[in-house]
Amino acid sequence: MDSIDQIKQGPIDVAIIGATGLVGQTMLKVLEELDFPVRTLLPAGSERSVGKEVMFQGKPQRVMSVADALRSNPHVALFSAGGSVSLEWAPQFAEQGCTVVDNSSAFRMDASCPLVVPEVNGSDIKSHHRIIANPNCTTMQLVMALKPLHDAFSIERGIVSTYQSITGTGQAAMAQLEAERAGHKGEAVYPHPIDMNVIPHCDVFEENGYTREEMKVWNETKKILRDDAVQMSCTAVRVPVMGGHSESVYLEFARDFELDEVFQLLRDFDGVEVVDEPANNSYPMPLHAAGKNEVFVGRIRKDLGHPRGLHLWIVADNLRKGAATNTVQIARYLWNQGRWSGAS
Repeated sequence: MDSIDQIKQGPIDVAIIGATGLVGQTMLKVLEELDFPVRTLLPAGSERSVGKEVMFQGKPQRVMSVADALRSNPHVALFSAGGSVSLEWAPQFAEQGCTVVDNSSAFRMDASCPLVVPEVNGSDIKSHHRIIANPNCTTMQLVMALKPLHDAFSIERGIVSTYQSITGTGQAAMAQLEAERAGHKGEAVYPHPIDMNVIPHCDVFEENGYTREEMKVWNETKKILRDDAVQMSCTAVRVPVMGGHSESVYLEFARDFELDEVFQLLRDFDGVEVVDEPANNSYPMPLHAAGKNEVFVGRIRKDLGHPRGLHLWIVADNLRKGAATNTVQIARYLWNQGRWSGAS
C-alpha cells in the first residue's frame, strides 16, 4: 500500500460549476498552470450550456448538468455560477461529503463558512468545513496588501476607491463595450454607456447610499482579518477596461511606521509583487497584471497630513487572483493539508 504522503498526492475528481463563464474558463486555465492533481474533470453549467465543450489539458470536455456533476460525487466542486445556483446546489454537494469552494456572495458572511484568501487566513478552514467562500474580487486583492501591514502597524481606518474592469460584470458587459466602440447599439448591462465613461456604480445601491459592492469591502475585510475594528470605506467605480481591477487605498495606522518597513513587508508577503519606481514610470497597471496571479502594489508613500497615514495603489487581474486563482489555491491548500488523503 502507498504511504500516507503518497496517498496525499493522489489526484482527485474536480467539478467546475459554471465552466463556460469567464471565471469558469479561467479556472480551467489555472488548474492547468498550477498543475492541480485532477483525476477526472466534471465541467458543469446551465441547461443551455449542457453539451457544449470546454478545453482542458488540450482535450475537449463535454459540459454536463449540475445534477449530473452531483451524481458523479466529486471530491471538490468549484462554483462560479452565481449566488442562486450556489444556494441551491452547494449544500447538496456538501451533504454528500464534497468540499465546495464558492465564488459567489452566497456564503461569504455566513458565520458557519470561512471566507478565505489562503495566504492571509487559510488556517480559518477546519476539517468540518464543507463550504468555503471566496471573497469579492475587490476585497481579495485589497487584503493581500493589508494583511502584513495590519499585523505590523494595526490599521485603524482606510478609504478605498476602486477602478473596476467590466470583466467583473461578465461577458455581456464586454459585449456592451465592444458594441459601443464599434458604434453599434446593443443590449446594455449598465445604466449608462461605459465606453469613454466612468460609472461610480457597481452593484445595487443600499439604503445607506453605499452600493452592495462597497459594503462587501467594509464587511469582508473585517471577517478575513479577524478584526471588527478595521474600517475600510469604499467607493466602487466601473471603468472601460477589459481586465484588471485597480484600487487607490489610504490607510491610517495605530502605530508609527517607516516606508522602508512597508516596502519590505509587502515584498516578503507571498503573492504580492511591489512595482514602485516612479522615476522610471514603473507602477502597477491592469495591462501589466493581465493574465497573472500576483497582486501588484505601488505608488507607496506617506500621507502629507497624517503622521501615520499611508497611500497605496493595488492592481490585480480580477478573473485571476480576484476569482479563479484564489478558488483553485483554496483547493490546493486543502489538498496540501491532506483533505482527501486516501481518496479513491
